[in-house]
Amino acid sequence: MDNLATIILAGALFIIMLGMGLSLQMADFKRIVLYPKAIVIGLTNQLIVLPLVGFLIAVCVPMQPEIAVGIMILAACPGGPTSNLISFMAKGNLALSVSLTALSSVITILTIPFIVAFSSQYFLDVGQEVQLNILQTIGQIFVIVVIPIVIGMMIRNWKPDFATKMGKPVRVASGVVLALIIIGLVIKERANFGAYLEQAGIATFLLNVITMSLGYFSAKIFRLSTPSAISISIESGIQNGTLAITIAVVMLQNTSFAIAPAVYSLLMFLTGGVMIYFFNKKA
Repeated sequence: MDNLATIILAGALFIIMLGMGLSLQMADFKRIVLYPKAIVIGLTNQLIVLPLVGFLIAVCVPMQPEIAVGIMILAACPGGPTSNLISFMAKGNLALSVSLTALSSVITILTIPFIVAFSSQYFLDVGQEVQLNILQTIGQIFVIVVIPIVIGMMIRNWKPDFATKMGKPVRVASGVVLALIIIGLVIKERANFGAYLEQAGIATFLLNVITMSLGYFSAKIFRLSTPSAISISIESGIQNGTLAITIAVVMLQNTSFAIAPAVYSLLMFLTGGVMIYFFNKKA
């Protein structure tokens, strides 16, 4: 992608993370004391189980190396604002969902560079692998994730009414920009998109469904309430696709790595919709 597209993508992620910050309070980070078991189970699913499942899918399902790296980038990312919305609509524990999103967004700043570096070395041929400066990458992710969240939280603290009013417009704007980004990726990779779509569609669907299932049943095994199990399921399976696309395009300078996150960003609304329908009907 050219420099203009890169700037637009980075700006889109900034808006999305700012929107997340507008919905957060310091209390969301303090809930680890209120929900210690649920937080630990949720973070274990997100930070350990999710990347492991992503790796197994990337190894076992036939796919291009670029798609495999994209799957791993996606699996390394935290949940996003969409997971909070789906949790709310599926009658999950919204406070737990928001807390898990906030905590994982901070923790994955440290884990993403290592997972990306490993997957690049494992799946790409010698000479193709991405040479990452770990500290620099951590700094870049910090700037595009944490800073807008902090700004959003400060605005909410100082101007709560304004933050509430801006919540919906920011979500709509971020959704529109994400759609435009996906269209741009399809156009850029149109020569390979058919083959990529088949491979990425199967892999991302498996990643989504398997991790959501593991999240739900692991919560139930530890006797958490159904609303908490719903939130852990969604946080385990609905990732921040825009962050994954940004890492692929802006940091790694490779649009092929962004195909899997782009396909996933569409599929997650389908599976999220099924979750919303099922648990509302059950309720």
